[in-house]
Amino acid sequence: MSVAHILVVDDEPDIRQLVSEILADEGFEVSVAENAAAARQCRRARRPDLTLLDIWMPDTDGVSLLKEWAETSELDTPVIMMSGHGTVETAVEATRLGAYDFLEKPLSMAKLLLTVRHALEASRLKRENIGLRQQAEPVSELVGKSHVVQALREQLKRIASHDTPVLLSGESGSGKRVLARFLHTHSARGQGPFIDVPVGGMSADGSGVELFGSEEQERVHYGWLEQANSGTLFLNDIAEMGPSTQTRFVGTLQHQSFVRVGGKEPVQFDVRIIAATSQDLEQAVTAGRFRDDLYYFLNVVPIQVPPLRDHREDVPELLDYYVNLLVQQDNLPYRRFTVSAQNFLRNYPWPGNVRELQNLVQRLLILGSSEEITQDEVNAALGAQPQQTAPGEPAGLELPLREARELFEKNYLEHQLKVAGGNVSQAAQRIGLERTHLYRKLRALGIDPKKI
Repeated sequence: MSVAHILVVDDEPDIRQLVSEILADEGFEVSVAENAAAARQCRRARRPDLTLLDIWMPDTDGVSLLKEWAETSELDTPVIMMSGHGTVETAVEATRLGAYDFLEKPLSMAKLLLTVRHALEASRLKRENIGLRQQAEPVSELVGKSHVVQALREQLKRIASHDTPVLLSGESGSGKRVLARFLHTHSARGQGPFIDVPVGGMSADGSGVELFGSEEQERVHYGWLEQANSGTLFLNDIAEMGPSTQTRFVGTLQHQSFVRVGGKEPVQFDVRIIAATSQDLEQAVTAGRFRDDLYYFLNVVPIQVPPLRDHREDVPELLDYYVNLLVQQDNLPYRRFTVSAQNFLRNYPWPGNVRELQNLVQRLLILGSSEEITQDEVNAALGAQPQQTAPGEPAGLELPLREARELFEKNYLEHQLKVAGGNVSQAAQRIGLERTHLYRKLRALGIDPKKI
């Protein structure tokens, strides 16, 4: 269960002790600071989820400290101001600088706890809204009733109850982010942050500053690891992580701490790691592009995300889901797919998987005007379509080279397995392929030898 970390800043020892004890009794983690200098040090050591900040202090007053944090982009968590001699002007200034609320002393503990809980909930909702706006696929539940999706859903629910690292592998657009959100939502960390890290977009200098954060004089930038504290860190496209960042990240995971770029003191963290890739990480390890120790750390629980063509019976439900989502989310006009259009799309190969389906629905809702979406309109929206193969022609001639090659390999290997009675070793000998390599190829193509 994720626990919020609260920093209490007040120069009066009795108030610090009373507030910290009450918050601790309510299940929060609490740090205390007696002045602005100590508060800076506490925030440097660990990012708080909320700060209770007194205004009148001996070194730097609370409003000036709040302004300092706002100007250095450190005001990313709620601050509640406290004062026994506050004025309306002071409260207005604190609110203008980003304070969540203003409490008068002597403190009402009931009001304090209520304000703290409201501030933490508002912060959580703000994070979620920002995350959803940044995602092209704001889905945390698996859509579909096929056997493939139902089995995957049950597997994910079992895994969600554990904190072990998970590695999601699958084709681009197959829904790896959706699975990561599902795991987070159904875990004990579900109320904590979900930080989606686009590994391929990290800075090319290899510093990993986005991941680890940085320190420069009095300024502290909290990286993704600290932002994900008590929650989940989702490393999308993990194979794109640079060598120097991989090396540093391995040490971070081993010691459960790291040093910010430019910093000196280690920072502790508590996150659940979920990584995703559309590449063959085993092959990347063999080729020396990915560290084997990092691969073994991430691959504790491997999950193969099925491509949409392996559960095409879910296509009609997915079409309905994205129509309703886009109508509500983007205020697009409602339209429905005809039976012939749905049937056509059930038999479409979906090289871009669920992401391609969502983009298609969005395009049809934007460009169309009638209430129904017909098969002809779908054909036009898709552009170059897989056409019917002429009699006598081999299947797949109308497909792009990559899809045609995959289709041939799938048909060829299924045929060889049938000839070998489902025996992978015999099939490997027949086609002159090393057995381990054949197993990898079968997994990549979604072929189950037991079902041949």
